[in-house]
Amino acid sequence: MATPDDDQPPLSPPIPKYFQEPEMTQECRDLISTLPTQRGWIHETIHQYQGFWLETWIMQGVVAFQKHFQAHDTDILLATNPKAGTTWLKALSFGLLNRVRYPDIQQHPLLTINPHVLVTILEHLYNKKEVPDLTSFTSPRLFSTHLPYSLLPISAKNSTCKIVCLCRNPKDTFVSRWHFFNRLRPMSTGALSLEDAFDMFCRGSSGFGPYWDHVLGYWKESIEKPEKVLFLKYEEMKEQPIANLRRLADFLGCPFSPEEEAKGVVNDISRLCSFDNLSKLEVNKNEKSFGVENKVFFRRGEVGDWMKYLTAEMIKKLDRITEEKFHGTGLRF
Repeated sequence: MATPDDDQPPLSPPIPKYFQEPEMTQECRDLISTLPTQRGWIHETIHQYQGFWLETWIMQGVVAFQKHFQAHDTDILLATNPKAGTTWLKALSFGLLNRVRYPDIQQHPLLTINPHVLVTILEHLYNKKEVPDLTSFTSPRLFSTHLPYSLLPISAKNSTCKIVCLCRNPKDTFVSRWHFFNRLRPMSTGALSLEDAFDMFCRGSSGFGPYWDHVLGYWKESIEKPEKVLFLKYEEMKEQPIANLRRLADFLGCPFSPEEEAKGVVNDISRLCSFDNLSKLEVNKNEKSFGVENKVFFRRGEVGDWMKYLTAEMIKKLDRITEEKFHGTGLRF
């Protein structure tokens, strides 16, 4: 059975500043004091807020985001469960929306800037400042979030802004998350064991979880409002990247023209944003963003990586939970 050290460096000495708790308002501290708590994956505690578990460090950002964000009808919001293909979706969406602005692939910003810098996570932005200045974002504004649909600001739900949700099967999501968060845990606390992490994931006690509730929220909205919410599956994106890239472009209102198709623009963007290409770039191998090594966002990107880590008992349990949670919804992996 594999361990966290099989394919990644040791734990980082301190928690990156990006994931440290900000100076909270008294209002946020008072709120946190009333919430149920459990053991966290990075920090000592996570808090149950409106049905989902959130790390202490992001609580203020979530509350401020809900309270102050005013969506524009032209906004595009990328929604993912952590470690479900967030980096890939950001790269693809940025590439699609800016292909006229950056026609030369050899000079594209994605070659020198990490996707997480190019596409802001809103709850992180609001974590830095309760009311950030968004005037520098040009239309259509492209943002991302890890929040479940039910926790999104009212303006995001009531406006005609478009939401793209990318989900990944729970086994690979869990394994990728376990690796990623062990990279962020300080040495003083040691690694989170696979068994402990698995138990927490199955109970729903993980950041922005329960996983199944998070996924189902967007799935149901995509069925009821297909013009507003596009639901994509990581596995299908890997199997048919070109077809799903066209689907994403159509949904975002920037379909490929016959001329672009003839010039191979679709294939160019797909290759530019591929895991193989992005993971080999200097910026993503040896540089940092927000105090975090960019290479931690590019571990393997494989479908079925869970088979190297989960025991037969774990697989059976996770399959049973998934079947129970998704029963009757039409959602399958």
